[in-house]
Amino acid sequence: MILDGMEHVPAAAVVDTEGLVTGWSEGARHLTGYPAGEAVGRPARDLLAHDPPPGAVTALSGTALVRHRDGSTVVLHLRGWPLLTADGAPGGYAVTAERPGGPPVLTGETFQQSSLPMSVHDTTQRYLGVNDTAQRMLGVSEQDLLGRRLPEVMEDVSANGSGFDRHLRQVAETGRPAYYDTTSPASSPLGEHAWRVEMWPVRDASGAVTAVAMAGFETTEQHRARRRLALLNEAAAGIGTTLDVVRTAEELIGLLVPDLADFAAVDLLDWVLGIDEPAMTDAADVSLRRVAHSSAREGYPRPTPHLGEQVVHPPYSATARALREGRTVLGSPGEPDFERWMRLRNEQAPHNRDWRGTVRSALAVPLRSRGTVLGVVLLAVAAPREPYVGDDVVLAEELASRAAVCVDNARRFARERGTALALQHSLLPTGLPGQVAVEAAHRYLPSGSAAGIGGDWFDVIPLSGSRVALVVGDVVGHGIPSSATMGRLCTAVRALADVDLPPDELLTHLDDLVTHLTVDGAGDEAAELGATCLYAVYDPVTRRLTLAAAGHPAPAVVLPDGTATLVAMSAGPPLGVGGLPFEATELELPEGSVVALYTDGLIEDRDRDIDHATAELCRALTAPAASLDALCDSVLKAVLPEEPGDDVALLLARTRALGADQVATWDIAPDPAQVAAVRTSVMDRLAAWGLAETAFVTELVVSELVTNAIRYGEPPIQLRLIRDHSLICEVSDGSSTSPHLRRAHAFDEGGRGLLLVAQLTQRWGSRQTGGGKTIWAEQPLPEQD
Repeated sequence: MILDGMEHVPAAAVVDTEGLVTGWSEGARHLTGYPAGEAVGRPARDLLAHDPPPGAVTALSGTALVRHRDGSTVVLHLRGWPLLTADGAPGGYAVTAERPGGPPVLTGETFQQSSLPMSVHDTTQRYLGVNDTAQRMLGVSEQDLLGRRLPEVMEDVSANGSGFDRHLRQVAETGRPAYYDTTSPASSPLGEHAWRVEMWPVRDASGAVTAVAMAGFETTEQHRARRRLALLNEAAAGIGTTLDVVRTAEELIGLLVPDLADFAAVDLLDWVLGIDEPAMTDAADVSLRRVAHSSAREGYPRPTPHLGEQVVHPPYSATARALREGRTVLGSPGEPDFERWMRLRNEQAPHNRDWRGTVRSALAVPLRSRGTVLGVVLLAVAAPREPYVGDDVVLAEELASRAAVCVDNARRFARERGTALALQHSLLPTGLPGQVAVEAAHRYLPSGSAAGIGGDWFDVIPLSGSRVALVVGDVVGHGIPSSATMGRLCTAVRALADVDLPPDELLTHLDDLVTHLTVDGAGDEAAELGATCLYAVYDPVTRRLTLAAAGHPAPAVVLPDGTATLVAMSAGPPLGVGGLPFEATELELPEGSVVALYTDGLIEDRDRDIDHATAELCRALTAPAASLDALCDSVLKAVLPEEPGDDVALLLARTRALGADQVATWDIAPDPAQVAAVRTSVMDRLAAWGLAETAFVTELVVSELVTNAIRYGEPPIQLRLIRDHSLICEVSDGSSTSPHLRRAHAFDEGGRGLLLVAQLTQRWGSRQTGGGKTIWAEQPLPEQD
């Protein structure tokens, strides 16, 4: 039964007593999507998404969930009136429907006109409604969205939309609101943007979740600000981790790509990579050297030039302008200079032509530090990303400024390191002097750490009587001051060794020198001076090694039987402490023993146990080796870590001994009559040695030195001849008074002896001994046929 005027009711239906739909208005079709032909004759219950709330049927009033023809759910407020037959019995019901919740027109307009993108989804994450802002941003009409999921509409959001689907499902299942942050890629219809998404459940009158609503708040500016701040924080920790120019440039590129650029490169002036001062040029074209580059997509574009090659930038290019003007240059397509630059680059590197066609913007930022431009960092961004804006320029300038300071620090460090290394190499012995007391080999490894070159040094000094001095030392600090102090100490040791002081006395004089250098410093800012040193003297005649140390590690000795031990000795105070004594240690070594002198960089490191390192050193010294040079290499390889934190000096000396047939000794009574007998004995010994050619000079030297010892010295008196690479004549007596040359007058009866000795021999001198002094003279041996 259909009521008259039913077509004029906004939404109405008639249901018979069996629950079948017998009438359907045009308004009902608008609300549910079902035309009358599909609704009439169907059970009314089939049109409901859920059973009506309890009591609603009896009250003939309530809110029900009606299933829309498109599969979505519609919330409607239903009200029924009974239809009576002629006899007054119920013959069915007239049902009207309207959307609940106040003025429907005003509510709908508010939703549609909101500036926030908003949408409503059913519990299976399908669109039920979407407002105008969301349609405009997505570029999709509401009709194309209803009943579909977002990944089905936007394929490029599917990877990014997994969080979207997951959160919608979570809200529908738990009934709790959710918030999450997301970004859309540059390739999406939304462009590169950041969003704060809020989702909340929509409930019916019974409290059941029937839908999920969503609103998006754009946070792109905040996201970009956070990204800029994060990049600056990363730059503070990630740029300048090493004092290496190229590595610093690579660290800058690693921050720029891909966050701020699709391609970035660092080009530096040549002098920055060397140790020279800044070079001025007036050339129109700018020649730089490529030290780092990177692309967001591997191999695209393919960088040209290659790393380490020079690149010439024309004067109109952004790079040349940035270098010349000392300011950031922003270039974009459409600008004459930019287009001209791109045409030139397309001619030079046509394989990247396609990529250059997508470039949206390019930035050339000068690397400027302490008023000097060091090079340029070039950044480029390509479609679909947005061109650079003011904030991007400021960020690029800030990152480049930090990198420039680190590059300049690395350049200055390299320059000082090179200067200190050159100074140190000029002071260290390049070749060991000729002597027969020991066979020596050495290694010096400068530190590669940021502390710079240290003051490690070593020396081999020939002494009188075929003896030799072995020296190794280490100056406190690093850099040029340390190398300069090392040079002073090295020179001082040679001067004191020439006086032939015993090791402990030599270190005492050296300690005074360091103390004076510290006191003579410029006021309170005087550089802290200090050093350690080990000085040893080996005598091949007695095979005795005498040594003393000033705060220096004890040497290791490897005996011919293969056993290696550290010499038990007092380390003494470091040089510069002052006022404390040094103690000498003496030991006898078999011929062929190896003495290893080294600086603390070989065994000391904050990450190593010194006892373990010392044991490794002794073990490495006993390893078989073809030569001392090979043994040096194997010791360094076995003991040192991969990256030593300090300089290392290593000096190995294998001892030799002079046999009894190379030394002749005479004890002389303090009687002038003994001189003639001594001369005769010396002549006989020279003849036995086959050195008759030296007899004349040797006879004069022996006569003068023995006569002086008898006349001016004190017993006991001893003469010793040593046949080595030269012929050495030594006369010892008990007096500590040293002789000296003087010019005799015409009528003086004496005073010409030592002058004659000095003129006839290669060199001569005197040294103090424990029981007096020794006067010695050397003369070359005749060449053997």
